[in-house]
Amino acid sequence: MLPDEVDLLLVEDDHSEVELILRALQAVDPACRMGVAGDGEEALDFLLARGPFRHRLGAPLPRLILLELKLPKVDGIEVLRALRASPRTNTAPVVMLTSAAESREVAQCYQLGVNSCVEKPVQFRAFAETMQALGDYWLRLNQTAAPGVSFG
Repeated sequence: MLPDEVDLLLVEDDHSEVELILRALQAVDPACRMGVAGDGEEALDFLLARGPFRHRLGAPLPRLILLELKLPKVDGIEVLRALRASPRTNTAPVVMLTSAAESREVAQCYQLGVNSCVEKPVQFRAFAETMQALGDYWLRLNQTAAPGVSFG
């Protein structure tokens, strides 16, 4: 079960990749509270405060959502589409993780409002370095908008 509050939500169904990603990100920010959703449906329930996560309505959103493109139940594209359609989550930072994305899929992600697309390297060292660089930027350098703050 996901904790009620996380700084980072990883949406990934491959357990070995989950472990590698979390380990790399923990090295960047040891205090970061991380949660893992194993499929797109669980991620949407958590982020939109529905189903088993109804009690999270009004709870803070993660500072970063790492979203695998290919997921069971609800794929990454549909999760992204739902997040951008909801006033609760439409500005949440989302980074799409891909194994081997086609340029058409990457273009679709950007059209739907993803903040970044990152291809996961196959080699272990490159994979760890990529995840650490991603975490360094999104968890340490990036500024996120406070919930409910608008410019219009």
